[in-house]
Amino acid sequence: MKGLVLSGRHVRLEPLEHRHVDGLAAASAADPSLYQWSPVPQGEVETTSYVDTALAWRDAGSAVPFAIVRLDDGVVIGSTRFFNLERWAWPPGHPRYGCVLDACEIGYTWLTRSAIRTAANTETKLLMLAHAFETRQLLRVCLHTDVRNQRSRAAIERIGGKFEGVLRAHRMAADYIARDSARFSIVAAEWPDVKRRLTQLLDQA
Repeated sequence: MKGLVLSGRHVRLEPLEHRHVDGLAAASAADPSLYQWSPVPQGEVETTSYVDTALAWRDAGSAVPFAIVRLDDGVVIGSTRFFNLERWAWPPGHPRYGCVLDACEIGYTWLTRSAIRTAANTETKLLMLAHAFETRQLLRVCLHTDVRNQRSRAAIERIGGKFEGVLRAHRMAADYIARDSARFSIVAAEWPDVKRRLTQLLDQA
């Protein structure tokens, strides 16, 4: 998926690069209070390190990071990525033997203040999930959020993510404690209904 560009009516997801640092720093500076539960960088130094880490994951084959760009004016409004890319050990002769990917996670998604509650997040998820299930034929996409982040949990449920439970001490939280994560997923059989829901939400935006 390296070099992948996903374009819609409102946003374009383009491969994250160092040229996006200034735009990302400006996007996150609009309202830092939004990111209490999310690892969103502040300032040029943190943003450069954030991009460096995302690109290291990309080069290691474990993530596909994007800058989210608003189509109307070309402004960078946030970031997201595919990560935890899973390749299952199917036996020779199985229909999925040799498939590039079987499952992944979508996360590290954040938007600037002006893009929240707009079509940007809905279309971002629609573009990514369509690529995952229709182009890559994945079986499962996971989404996690800090268990305390009620806004994010509601947003994931709104697009059709199914709550699976809480993973205790799952990851480092934005406030540097061992984070409990609310775990959600969408599986391939659910994608047609999720796609309809996302398309309806996008049309209403």
